[in-house]
Amino acid sequence: MAKSKAVNCPYYYYDYFRGQEWEECRLIARNPRSRPWRRSLCDTCPVPEILRETNCQHLALEATVVRKWKLFDRVEVFAVCTEAMEKLENPKYCPYCAAKQAAAEAQGDTKSNG
Repeated sequence: MAKSKAVNCPYYYYDYFRGQEWEECRLIARNPRSRPWRRSLCDTCPVPEILRETNCQHLALEATVVRKWKLFDRVEVFAVCTEAMEKLENPKYCPYCAAKQAAAEAQGDTKSNG
């Protein structure tokens, strides 16, 4: 049997103690409205990429397993910036945090020139 690729996600939990295999996605487990999680969903899950590439320092995620075209399950992500309390249409980019970072960089440039 072929093994799936390794999961590099902070929400993925596994325990193989004494031959008992226990795997779960703790982000999806928090959502009672989600469909059941399977390990194969991790292969196409957007969460690890979002966490690597986001500019939001106050990101809160909620994940749900949804059925697409009544055939395929996939992970759908809902993202919020907890600082601005705004839903993010693109979880990789937060306009509030981007403006805050730009202001901090501009202030840093002013201090170094003065």
